[in-house]
Amino acid sequence: MVVANEILVRTAPLYERVRRVIPPVEWPAFAGDVDAILALKRRHNAVILAHNYQTPEIFHCVADLVGDSLALARMAMDTCADVIVLAGVHFMAETAKLLNPDRTVLIPDLAAGCSLAESITPADVRAMRRRHPDVPVVTYVNTSAAVKAESDICCTSGNARRVVESLGVPRVIMLPDEYLARNVAAETAVEIIPWHGHCEVHERFTPAEVRELREAHPGVVVLAHPECPPEVVAEADFSGSTAVMSDFVATRRPEQVVLLTECSMSDNVAVRHPDVAFIRPCNLCPHMKRITLGTIRRALEEGRHPVTIDPAVAAPARRAVERMLAL
Repeated sequence: MVVANEILVRTAPLYERVRRVIPPVEWPAFAGDVDAILALKRRHNAVILAHNYQTPEIFHCVADLVGDSLALARMAMDTCADVIVLAGVHFMAETAKLLNPDRTVLIPDLAAGCSLAESITPADVRAMRRRHPDVPVVTYVNTSAAVKAESDICCTSGNARRVVESLGVPRVIMLPDEYLARNVAAETAVEIIPWHGHCEVHERFTPAEVRELREAHPGVVVLAHPECPPEVVAEADFSGSTAVMSDFVATRRPEQVVLLTECSMSDNVAVRHPDVAFIRPCNLCPHMKRITLGTIRRALEEGRHPVTIDPAVAAPARRAVERMLAL
């Protein structure tokens, strides 16, 4: 009990960051892992990169660098750590490894996958190229390294239109998220040839749900992620990546806001904006939630699970990612 009390004292400043979204009764269940992870990071010269969909005790208490997939890709290149722990899903850890081939990159749970990444294979990309010869392939970062290797350039939800238009061509193939492709197509003169993949989190939002939210909360501002169906984006007040949504809340300070994206995103933004009321009709990502304080702690204690990529795949995949980052 003495040790437990010491841990609670040491971690009290961290709890202050998340007290609005984590009840006091729950913090003792997190404090031991938080304290241990901080010590393990120092011991192993490790950093934790956490996606915006990670839970608040990870995002605000043990992560060193946080953001959307584009931000994490850029941050991965800038860290001097020997070990990178990716608190996110597997394709994000692969991207970090692509950009840091000489460093150890750990994914705390190998089963932290992605419905989009699983919706397409390298053979599918090659088949699309055969159907549409000489049309460049723009691939969303929510894909495996093997799929990236078959692509010309990568994109994120935050830079998709810019990437598409940077190619200077009339048509592009855009993989694998159909809804992101259709939402980008509505904003550009470039013809977009989509794939049929969907995000299992964002595809569940509906226009009727948005209208019901407006009726229940008059004046609420609705922000939609561009992986949502175009009909949902049309009902929203604004659409953007997780980073853009966070910036919108920070600069516009709406009285009430709905973020049509993964559940933890609202919690993490709410920590920084106590004056904004967050309405939370969110959808949970089961893959993101496989990453916990416990799995991060074991990753640092046991060095699991290291990400490896076949060099023959890594080289072309890295080119596609670096071409995006160079824009």
